[in-house]
Amino acid sequence: MSKIIPAMAVRTSQWCQTTLGEFVRLQRGHDLTDETRRFGHVPVMGAAGMNGYHDIARAKGPGVVIGRSGASFGKAHYCPQDYWPHNTGLYVTDFQGNDPRFTYYFLKSLDFSGYNSGSAQPSLNRNFIYRIPVCVPDPIEQRAIAGVLGALDDKIELNRRMNETLEALAHTLFQKMIQEGGKEVPFADSIEILGGGTPKTSVGDYWNGEIPWFSVVDAPSESDVFVIDTEKKITQAGIENSSTQVLPVGTTIISARGTVGKVALVGVPMAMNQSCYGLRGKADDSGYYTYFQTRAVVGELQQHAHGSVFDTITRDTLAGVDVPTPDPEIVTEFEKKVAPLMKRILNNLHESQTLTALRDALLPKLLSGAVRVKENKN
Repeated sequence: MSKIIPAMAVRTSQWCQTTLGEFVRLQRGHDLTDETRRFGHVPVMGAAGMNGYHDIARAKGPGVVIGRSGASFGKAHYCPQDYWPHNTGLYVTDFQGNDPRFTYYFLKSLDFSGYNSGSAQPSLNRNFIYRIPVCVPDPIEQRAIAGVLGALDDKIELNRRMNETLEALAHTLFQKMIQEGGKEVPFADSIEILGGGTPKTSVGDYWNGEIPWFSVVDAPSESDVFVIDTEKKITQAGIENSSTQVLPVGTTIISARGTVGKVALVGVPMAMNQSCYGLRGKADDSGYYTYFQTRAVVGELQQHAHGSVFDTITRDTLAGVDVPTPDPEIVTEFEKKVAPLMKRILNNLHESQTLTALRDALLPKLLSGAVRVKENKN
């Protein structure tokens, strides 16, 4: 086992001053168009991470890819298996004896913003960044650091996979219930529709508070179901001086303008912007049913969305789609069966949030030598 201890102010000789080009060797990834991509199980790693699969690999795993341009400029991604490095990224071709997973965390910690070699959009050139001075520990300590950070990431990944399984089980229960049929009614008649709003951005007292404020960028994956944190937060004054409102846990949110049809279940009390609707079942205890029913009709809602500039789902759109309404007893039974699965998903998300915060706090300290990992001899 290992333990984390504070380091001395001065690094020992185990840490080596070098350059990025001496630490690792990089190469631009390989072209792979949609037409040439084939069905397979080899991850394709690009600027934003894994973007699908292919049937052959071009690089041995474990591997590390750095976003080469665009919004993912300079972002590092790790792949534990053989993979196809996409041309939107630079990938490590030679770790120079360094630990691959440590290399991922180390590259993840570097700020490449000052090394943009592009003009119209950010671009990362390997020859341009090779001269970056770096200081790294020896491979033994590299493995120890990667072991600490990797254990946290492995648990986060385990939670993600578990949530996929739990959500699939819950979705199967919903489909089984819907197959029993029920009277068809307009979707809008089966729900209460809540609106959102945006506090004035010019008033600083309305922003950077403690209340999460949902927009479409905060939508979770279908398997994670719940949204428990948001990119922006507002204050109570922002709530009181705008048309937004605090939505209770269990409210379904659907994005209704621009990127329409993103669905989330509120996991902590939060507000939302005016480009979304909050949906609550007419029965207070039908929150999970409302969520899955919303997901089931998203395709139809998207087809009926309209607008001159942006696609928009209106209240009329919600009224123009019919949904089956099972007997209340059937819905109640569904809620009882699915509740333990959904609560486990939510607990996993909260645990992963805590683990992510711990990892992000440890990462710069471990990689700077401010905190050291030592083997426990006991």
